[in-house]
Amino acid sequence: MNQTDKACDLAIGQDEVTPVAAGKFNLDEIMNCMQCGFCLPACPTYRQTGLESHSPRGRIALMKGVAQAQLPADAEFAKNMYACLGCRACETACPASVSYGSLLETAREVVEDQNKKTAKPSLLRRLVFEHVFPHPNRMKALGTVLWAVQALGLQRLATRTGWARVLPRALAEMQQAVEPVASPFIRGKRQQRMRAEGESLYTVGYFTGCVMDVLFFETNQATARLLAKAGCEVVFVGGQTCCGALHAHAGEKAWAVELAKRNIEAFEQSQVDFIVNSAGGCGAALKEYPHWFEDDPGWQKRAEAFAAKVRDASELLAALPPLSFTKELSARVTYQDSCHLAHGQGVRDQPRQLLNLIPGVEVVELEQADQCCGSAGIYNITHFDQSMEILDAKMEAVKKTDAHFIAISNPGCLLQMRQGIIRAGLTGKMEAVHLMDLLDRAL
Repeated sequence: MNQTDKACDLAIGQDEVTPVAAGKFNLDEIMNCMQCGFCLPACPTYRQTGLESHSPRGRIALMKGVAQAQLPADAEFAKNMYACLGCRACETACPASVSYGSLLETAREVVEDQNKKTAKPSLLRRLVFEHVFPHPNRMKALGTVLWAVQALGLQRLATRTGWARVLPRALAEMQQAVEPVASPFIRGKRQQRMRAEGESLYTVGYFTGCVMDVLFFETNQATARLLAKAGCEVVFVGGQTCCGALHAHAGEKAWAVELAKRNIEAFEQSQVDFIVNSAGGCGAALKEYPHWFEDDPGWQKRAEAFAAKVRDASELLAALPPLSFTKELSARVTYQDSCHLAHGQGVRDQPRQLLNLIPGVEVVELEQADQCCGSAGIYNITHFDQSMEILDAKMEAVKKTDAHFIAISNPGCLLQMRQGIIRAGLTGKMEAVHLMDLLDRAL
């Protein structure tokens, strides 16, 4: 047994509640964990390593130790917190309904607060979290640069000649999965409003996301068309920004809160009936904004009103009058659950219901479809080997479906599964496609 596992056992055995050293942890939530172990088989990192410190139960025990000032928030604590994918499958398995996701965010916030006391954040970290993601125009500019690289054939050239190998291995492999992005000319043609076809049932504000609107602009447009076809007037609300999920998952709580405030203000002014998105990770964050304002009652009330309107696109489309599909696809389709859509939002049946409406489609259930694919935000970059081990295991299950398409509801998962198809030698035999794009094809 290593030192961390001993620390887990120590923390597990402590029953007396002492003052909260970190000052941030919700001790009541920590104490809700009964240490029963139902989470263990659901946890990808525990299945990989067999280490208690790499399980939800073990990590909560470490959090308890830090919260009660019995353990330091040191490098070992940070290593165990960041080794977690944050897939939240443990929440589905937990009989006590412990909010593990929020505890993990707090643990990483404690880690980053501790790091900032001893050293300045790296230039790369500041660049990403402070100077790129919070600024939509800068994200669009990066999208234009990527489009130019692709349009000039530089991406293909780099792959063919091996120049891509100058990149870190994670990025070198991932870039192969990035398909052509929309040009700035196409993006510039977007209308602020898309009228409903037929009777207008609702007005929905579309949350475009940051990465989603750069790498998957056409998917956002396809989603808007589907909503319009179903009787919704779609508004691309101005003033919105990154949802803040990546910041919250990386311990940058202050930035996450700031971004949430911007989005709440933008959509408050829009007066829409629903706030719709097609990215499982973004949607989970948007619905959990009230949690980010627990210490600010005024903003929490506004966040609650905002979150009450948030719907995944599949969630809303399944509740509207059925779409009339005109094109038969004649294909076998399997569906990979987005962790944050399934475990974070509890949306599982609706995507499958929509797939079953497409003429000619045979929906084949994927074995353990709600187990993480290994993408997990930027986990496939920061923990490449572990991520690929999880992905390769996932692809073994995918192969058994003999599907033509694997439908996905989250941009990170989509890139990961495209990478999985390449790694599994299934290029040309199977296509990873966003659920909304597949539905749009059938229209």
